[in-house]
Amino acid sequence: MTDIFNYLNKKPYPGRGILLGASPSGKPVAAYFIMGRSENSRNRVFQKTDDGIRTQAHDPSKMTDPSLIIYHPVRKAGDRLVVTNGDQTDTICEFLNRGESFISALDSRCFEPDEPNWTPRISGIMEKNGSYMLSILKSADGNSESCLRFYFSYDKALSGKGHFISTYEGGGDPVPSFSGEPVSVEILTESADELAQALWNSLDSENKVSLYVKCGENTVIINKN
Repeated sequence: MTDIFNYLNKKPYPGRGILLGASPSGKPVAAYFIMGRSENSRNRVFQKTDDGIRTQAHDPSKMTDPSLIIYHPVRKAGDRLVVTNGDQTDTICEFLNRGESFISALDSRCFEPDEPNWTPRISGIMEKNGSYMLSILKSADGNSESCLRFYFSYDKALSGKGHFISTYEGGGDPVPSFSGEPVSVEILTESADELAQALWNSLDSENKVSLYVKCGENTVIINKN
């Protein structure tokens, strides 16, 4: 198992990240963070909504392009929790609410149109029973005409365990996309506050923007701004 805090501490720019799993007592755990290198990306905060959270401009006068950075990262669809790094959250919820699947929803989407990075779309869904799925949609080695679709299914959330996926491997220009399977990690706390603070402290101080953590029924949001 990987120590998620050491893992993140060694990566100056993983971009956006999703963690799904269970606490030591079996409570469902979900976390999502965003980072930014441009002023536009850093000018954001997480705000609670009736069914999750959304991003919004910290200073609206400095927002130059809302596309790709203003969206609902976390939403509920019935008993399910959907977590993503873009507006595919809404696509997934729409498909689920009409009886279709997480996979069919993402089969209708592709990576982000932000040449030359072609940022992957990462998504996760947690069922009421604690089982979950993670997905990444990314370009084929930077080819804008080919989308690679990966789906990872976890039938049972093991106590004290989880899986993490991010948009990027680290720094670079263009930034290299995440590769391989989601990272298996340990979750050693029952406290949303403790997990949130530890994750926040692990992220690069200059690039981190906002963090969301849900452990059982408790939710924590940390905004740099």
